[in-house]
Amino acid sequence: MPMQKIPATVITGFLGAGKTTLIRNLLENAGGRRIALIINEFGDLGVDGGILKSCGIESCTEDDIVELNNGCICCTVADDFLPAMEKLLSREAPVDHIVIETSGLALPQPLVAAFNWPQVKARVTVDGVVTVIDAAAVAGGRFADDEDKVRAQREADESLDHDNPLEELFEDQIRAADLIILNKADLIDASALDAVRVEVAGKSARAVKSIPAEGGRLPIEVLLGLNAATEDQIALRRSHHEIEHENGEPHDHDDFESFVVTAGPVADAAAFTRGLARLTETHDILRLKGFAAIEGKPSRQVIQAVGRRIDSYFDRPWAAGETRETRLVVIGLHDGLDAAAIAAEIRALAAGRSAAA
Repeated sequence: MPMQKIPATVITGFLGAGKTTLIRNLLENAGGRRIALIINEFGDLGVDGGILKSCGIESCTEDDIVELNNGCICCTVADDFLPAMEKLLSREAPVDHIVIETSGLALPQPLVAAFNWPQVKARVTVDGVVTVIDAAAVAGGRFADDEDKVRAQREADESLDHDNPLEELFEDQIRAADLIILNKADLIDASALDAVRVEVAGKSARAVKSIPAEGGRLPIEVLLGLNAATEDQIALRRSHHEIEHENGEPHDHDDFESFVVTAGPVADAAAFTRGLARLTETHDILRLKGFAAIEGKPSRQVIQAVGRRIDSYFDRPWAAGETRETRLVVIGLHDGLDAAAIAAEIRALAAGRSAAA
């Protein structure tokens, strides 16, 4: 009898959509399944992997998590993804399911296509691509352009003949989906959610089911067991980059940049959070995430920010000998971030003073 393939779920979505929270909830309700994770992040600081490693879930130990940092998995399939898969497949204790969390800047298409490589296809199949969308952000127009305004600008200035890279990326992740999660649905009303559903459906060339979620909480049966074999269909779900680079020229992520800011312990957690909210708006930061050391607190604080909306919670006690410092990764559009100014403001906020002090 042929060997039964291990199913793999690719979880993609824009920055801050709630992918890590969705995965954590999935692991907490794994029902005895042994799930291995491949976590890919844009930037040097492994925030998402660190959060999942610290959650203490029996069905997913640290040995079950492979982190790929400082790069985009869609650009480094041969160098990073395939060795990670081979590592998981060579383990003595087999896994029941593989979950891959892409960075918020990754294109799912090249990753899914890699499952057609002979050394992977013989043993693994893509159970489905799950695209997580921040419904509240989309309802607020954060990732959608005003088409009439753009058209008017182009008519007034021929040099403005370019596409919004955020909008392209958003569409590419929707095009690849087998299932779309409209996360943070509790932050908007029913009519706004319906509008988001219509907008998202308009960006896909196929009918793809979308379901609302609050805080990434969904039954595991909804997320796993799609049996889509997406690797056999991904060639029909081409991304903008694949269409634009049909001559074989590889795509890159020059539209985005990231850097890590290290600061001391935070004097006032509430004031720090308020200051970060202002900072993300002033500097047009797309995503800010990491860990903070709070003075007088024995545990590490996780910080996740999208625009002015910031979530924070304590995830685990500081380990013995671990440096208690604040480390945040900042992600934004290339040439749109003043790294020195942002770093100075974050350090000033942590110290409890204004940036000008």
